Amino acid sequence: MRRREFLGVLTCAAAWPVALKARPAGRVRVIGILSILGSDDPESNARIKVFEQTLQQLGWVVGRDLKIETREIGGNLDHVERYAAELVALAPDVIFSMGSVPIVALQRATRTIPIVFMNVPDPVGAGVVQSMAHPGSNITGFSTFEYGMSGKWAELLKQIMPDIKRVLVLRDSVSTAGVGQFAVVRSVAQTLGIELTPSNVRDTDEIERNIAAFARSGKGGVIVTSAGTAAKRKLIIGGVARYKLPAVYPYRYYAIDGGLISYGPNTSEPVKRATEYIDRILKGEKPADMPVQAPNKFELVINLNTAKALGLAIPQSLLSTADEVIE
Repeated sequence: MRRREFLGVLTCAAAWPVALKARPAGRVRVIGILSILGSDDPESNARIKVFEQTLQQLGWVVGRDLKIETREIGGNLDHVERYAAELVALAPDVIFSMGSVPIVALQRATRTIPIVFMNVPDPVGAGVVQSMAHPGSNITGFSTFEYGMSGKWAELLKQIMPDIKRVLVLRDSVSTAGVGQFAVVRSVAQTLGIELTPSNVRDTDEIERNIAAFARSGKGGVIVTSAGTAAKRKLIIGGVARYKLPAVYPYRYYAIDGGLISYGPNTSEPVKRATEYIDRILKGEKPADMPVQAPNKFELVINLNTAKALGLAIPQSLLSTADEVIE
């Protein structure tokens, strides 16, 4: 784990007038970030870039108005509680939780420090907030998507492999999101005549064993849910490719890393919107009064290079509806 502190000044001459106008007077504010991804993860770096840019647009200058304290889990769930406690001990003005795993640990660590989350599939069901409209506590943010969207993954596999009968579903069996997403996938799979094999993703060795065992059992496909898979996606994508299994993933950056198809919400937009919430909290608003919001943009991304490697012909009807085709 590397700790990244953004202590350099964001220099942009055109932004200075805006910054001087928008910056609240007084002490330097502290923002804590707890991310499920590691510092060497391209998706993590992309999120931080959007975060920095949005802060600057809102008139904040890191190093002058703000100090950022970051802890990055990098897939090692044993570190979650410790890093959450470390951030809380720093008494930041607000904490940004990037992922569904960090928010649970942060909620246990503090009931007073304002927290803004992103990428939490079911914040109400997980007990993070009382309701979407009225969070009712020190926590608010942006959910990933409704569970109903999970059924789309099974439908996509059926479109590219009409004769598919078996699907391995990778998810976190402990989290509320993992349970909920699997339930929806199972419901849709039954109508499509697909038999599901669930696999937990908390243990790296278990992931590899289960992919290998599933592949030996005959032709099938894989659904990778958003619950607990982001930091382990390269391992999962590599294992799926090794056994030439077609797979559907929850976010664009999985397809960028070699996944066949992804369907899910845009991941940069919630960073921007969450940063705007953080700005409002720093200026005096309370999380309890700020509604939890759902995503407003979903993306279908198809990696044709991976399709060719698998010997799959993606239907033109699917290609024509894709938001992005990687060639």
